Amino acid sequence: MKNVLEMKNISKTYYGNQVLKGVSISVGEGEVLGLVGENGAGKSTLMNILFGMPVIHSTGGFEGEILFNGEKVNIDSPSKAMELGIGMVHQEFMLLPGFTVTENIKLNREITKPNFVSRAFGKRLETLNMPEMRRQARQALDAIKMNSIDELDYIATLPVAHKQFVEIAREIDKKNLKLLVLDEPTAVLTESEAENLLNVVRLLSERGIAIIFISHRLHEILEVAHKVVILRDGSLVAEGKKEEFTVYQIAEKMVGRKIENVELPPRKKEVSEKNIIMSIKHLKVHMPGEEVKDFSIDIREGEILGIGGLAGQGKLGIANGIFGLYPAEGNVTYNGREYQLNSPMFALKSGIVYVSEDRRGVGLLLDESIEMNIVATAISAFGMFTKRFLGLTIYDTKTIRQHAEKLIHELDIRCKGPTQPVRRLSGGNQQKVCLARAFTLNPKLLFVSEPTRGIDVGAKKLVLDYLVKMNREHGITIVLTSSELAELKSICDRIAIVSEGKLAAILPPTAPDVDFGLAMAGELKEVKVNE
Repeated sequence: MKNVLEMKNISKTYYGNQVLKGVSISVGEGEVLGLVGENGAGKSTLMNILFGMPVIHSTGGFEGEILFNGEKVNIDSPSKAMELGIGMVHQEFMLLPGFTVTENIKLNREITKPNFVSRAFGKRLETLNMPEMRRQARQALDAIKMNSIDELDYIATLPVAHKQFVEIAREIDKKNLKLLVLDEPTAVLTESEAENLLNVVRLLSERGIAIIFISHRLHEILEVAHKVVILRDGSLVAEGKKEEFTVYQIAEKMVGRKIENVELPPRKKEVSEKNIIMSIKHLKVHMPGEEVKDFSIDIREGEILGIGGLAGQGKLGIANGIFGLYPAEGNVTYNGREYQLNSPMFALKSGIVYVSEDRRGVGLLLDESIEMNIVATAISAFGMFTKRFLGLTIYDTKTIRQHAEKLIHELDIRCKGPTQPVRRLSGGNQQKVCLARAFTLNPKLLFVSEPTRGIDVGAKKLVLDYLVKMNREHGITIVLTSSELAELKSICDRIAIVSEGKLAAILPPTAPDVDFGLAMAGELKEVKVNE
């Protein structure tokens, strides 16, 4: 098999911190390379080097060499990578929210047509051939079975999962594609959507396109990859054919320790169906792509309630509506009193906190420090971490630092210190900062959406353990929305399935997977609703 790509002895240092240490990988025509490692292991940095991202060359470049189709190349910009036939779907979205799906898919590859002005003054004055651009965009979306995405929709109106499919469609639309890098492409997808994507990966592989597939869902790696490369702390620790590994062996090599299941310690106070902390009746939320049409449920005080369902069915809209981020209507009571919808400040003042699935867009101040991200909402909403000095209110920097260091330790946030900008953290560590900010607010009711999206298996267990700890030790009621059924079944007391914007079923975590599948499909006659 002819190698499309060889990366030899790649090393990279950021601000005195060596993040890659002599890593070498290769991938051949039609081969799928599964690249795995914990957050911060160096996967994204290695791919940024391959794609010529500015963050690499603005921080001193890298050591080592890259061969593409057998020739040494200098990839100093994304445009150079694309010229060679390298496509990349980044872990964090690279889309223009104010543009349509078609415009994003065809960006920098627009199709034009002549007009009377261009005939007189030159090709640069041609107009966009929108019908042909729409046709090609539609073709790319159909190739990944995304019939539900309208090519004229604006990116800003799409749910997170649909944005991921648009990213993939954009790369598939490129005609000279020889190597495709998929960085956590299924992190925001449900299991059925992820399976569709894996089928697309197989089709591209059969067409001779080389693929580097990065995922924390290790079973997906073993499903589609031909060989596996494992990184840990910037070094390559293992590689081989996929048949040489099991999921557990990969996990152990990734983290350097054995992975245990999430433990569920006993509660200090048992959950009672009579103690209702929030009652939701006929909730409607106008969230584009995640419309909630008529959702009703009683949330029991002290429980961990899971919310699952397919993308676009409304599961993400529930928390966004309750917290006031999207227009909502319905009858909601909180601790027996009427709850005011459409007001994030009312929610915060009531002890209700929300951790969004969109950590970079909603959850973080990317250019601020870790410690400031952890305390920012507490300062602005409640005046916490401040003190009076000469008649002025100023930050209590000592208390802020102590609090941040405590949560950095508890959540194992991998960083250089509390003053490091959040933008320089890996995706998984950014997610931990979001959780640290939420728990700083001492919530009584916590809504958390996709808390482990893009997080490796070791960090995933730590985050889920921490949610369970806060629930058991502090009695915090948690509503966990997730696309991963196994995650919901591991820690939830009950799991509500949303279909077509309505409650389809409430099932115990011990229910068979087939019942969850039927509920997600809206087959209510086949599913017994358990409460």
